[in-house]
Amino acid sequence: MPYFDVASSAPLHPVARQALQASLDEGWADPARLYREGRRARLLLDAAREAAAEAVGCRPDELVFTPSGTRAIHLGISGALAGRRRVGRHVVVSAVEHSSVLHGVDADGPDVTQVPVDRAGSVTAAAYATALRPDTALAALQSANHEVGTEQPVAEVADACRAAGVPLLVDAAQSLAWGPVTGDWSLLAASAHKWGGPSGVGLLAVRKGVRFAPQGPADERESGRSAGFENIPAIVAAAASLRAVRAEAADEAGRLRALVDRIRARVPELVPDVEVVGDPVHRLPHLVTFSCLYVDGETLLHELDRAGFSVSSGSSCTSSTLTPSHVLRAMGVLSEGNVRVSLPLGTSGEDVDRFLEVLPGVVASVRERLGAPVSSPGTGLTSSLVVDTLGKRCPIPVIELAKVIGDVPVGGTVTVLSDDEAARLDIPVWCEMRGQEYVGERAAERGSAYVVRRLS
Repeated sequence: MPYFDVASSAPLHPVARQALQASLDEGWADPARLYREGRRARLLLDAAREAAAEAVGCRPDELVFTPSGTRAIHLGISGALAGRRRVGRHVVVSAVEHSSVLHGVDADGPDVTQVPVDRAGSVTAAAYATALRPDTALAALQSANHEVGTEQPVAEVADACRAAGVPLLVDAAQSLAWGPVTGDWSLLAASAHKWGGPSGVGLLAVRKGVRFAPQGPADERESGRSAGFENIPAIVAAAASLRAVRAEAADEAGRLRALVDRIRARVPELVPDVEVVGDPVHRLPHLVTFSCLYVDGETLLHELDRAGFSVSSGSSCTSSTLTPSHVLRAMGVLSEGNVRVSLPLGTSGEDVDRFLEVLPGVVASVRERLGAPVSSPGTGLTSSLVVDTLGKRCPIPVIELAKVIGDVPVGGTVTVLSDDEAARLDIPVWCEMRGQEYVGERAAERGSAYVVRRLS
């Protein structure tokens, strides 16, 4: 059964498994102790730190291990803000940062500016430079987006931050397996389970010269930046697997990029009304995301799972909050029926071809179950229609709109009443995809009224 969701968590790499098993026998003692078992554990920990620092591109004494990538992000944010408390509390982030960054910033309660992204999900260095202020204590930017794979111009943003005297925190969780993050960044965080290491290991690098004040009770371990007894076997396995995947990265990146290119090209040919999102060029080599009109994302993922494919989604239709992914919303792209495919190392072309064979039938069956339109709209009969979809969730409001747009003449309007958050994003995108005019949104007695004018 092909597993196509390494952006969430990668299978344990064989090298990580071997290193973990070996270090369980050697790395169980307290590395702070001076007896032979402690010295042996310290040697393993130091060697792992050196290997990880080499992969990151920093000094070993600039890197500490944490209990997770999320914890590394939170420690980086809180420590950087505390170290620069005299400067101010303003933080600059992109609108598509991982939730761990957004939650970490919210927890510290500073003034936050979100830098917008373009339709491919990318920021510009100029936009970051404009957002920086005299009281900006910290800026944060992911190296590559976790939902759509778009790579960010970290080096250029780092230069803008450096010119303004602002440290830049980089979330490198999705990209570190493929190579070091270029540019003059100040802090960097990552998570081992994203590259095939064991879960429960993160890393945080803080460059020398960055003002940093660890928060919480003092602890002598990990330079005082990450409290608690180090999980040495897991740390050793994480560092070994990072080195191993880096050795494979060049060959695998080219091969997986070709497979992803095949998916990007073939999905719109095989499935009607699909939008492939994310930058087609400046992207991670193994990840592709697309959204399907008139599809319930949760049902789509379940049906693909039944067909033997494990994929993920940023669709509001799979979210317990029933709100669109903040990444897709910031990009202004279709959120319904969203599918994220992230290929593991060693994925075969046969597995990708089988996925492309299965996908059209799965999407068609879900659309048929939901009563989605299967042909172009016919001739309209009335100049204005109101469609009440209150209480109905993604993708029903768009399906009902598509059903009746042909019942109004060219120039006529359809007003969709909806209290579904996803409709605010999906109806304008549907208009763009179908060549209709999105007139706008107004408040209704319940929810909102979305007005669409038929152009063709």
